[in-house]
Amino acid sequence: MSAKKRKKTKEPPRVEKTPPPAQAPGVEGIPPAVQAPRAGETPRPMEPVHPAETPRRDFLGRLWKILGIVALLEFLGVGLAFLAPKREAKKEGAFGGVITAGPAERFAPDTVTAFRQGHFYLARLPDGGLLALSRKCTHLGCSVPWVAEEKRFICPCHASVFDIQGNVANPPAPRALDLFPVSLVNGIVKVDTGKTIRRQRFEKSQAVYP
Repeated sequence: MSAKKRKKTKEPPRVEKTPPPAQAPGVEGIPPAVQAPRAGETPRPMEPVHPAETPRRDFLGRLWKILGIVALLEFLGVGLAFLAPKREAKKEGAFGGVITAGPAERFAPDTVTAFRQGHFYLARLPDGGLLALSRKCTHLGCSVPWVAEEKRFICPCHASVFDIQGNVANPPAPRALDLFPVSLVNGIVKVDTGKTIRRQRFEKSQAVYP
C-alpha cells in the first residue's frame, strides 16, 4: 500500500451556526412601527388608518346635515301653522256652519219649517219663541219627520214621538230632541249647525224671542 493511500484525508473544520436570539412571546410578526420603543426614546401612539374611515365620516356628516334641515323645516311649518289665521271648517250656508234661515216674521207661530241642508227644523212656538231642533231621534239616530196633521215628530224606526218643543211624548226615546243655537241679527234668524246642545227636556230659556 502506498504512502498516499495511508494518509488520511483531512476534513474541513465544521462551522457551527449561532441560533437567532429568541423573541418574547407575542412580539414575533409585529411590524417595527408598533414594537416597543428603544431605551431613551419617547413612545408615540400610532393609530391604524383604514381606507374606509374617511368615506364613512363624510357620510355621517352629510346625514346629520340632512336631519338638521328636516327638523328645521318641521319647526318652521309648525310655527307658520300656529301664526296663520284659522280657516272656518265649514262655509256659511252648509251643514256644520252658520245657516241663515230668513226674517223672523216669515215663520208663523205654531209652525215647523224643515231645512234639509242644515239637518234641522226651525220651530216657531205658539208664544213666538224660536227653536232649531235636530232631526235625529235621540233613541237610535233615525231621521224624524214632522207630521203637520198631528203636530208631532214621529220616528219611523221605533215610533218615538216628540212635540213641537222637542219633548218626548212617547218613548222609547230617552230625552228631548237636540238643539242648535239660534241667534237674531237685525231680525234675521241664523242657526249655528256646528254646535249641538244636548238636553233632557224643554225649558223656556232655550227659545229665542224676537
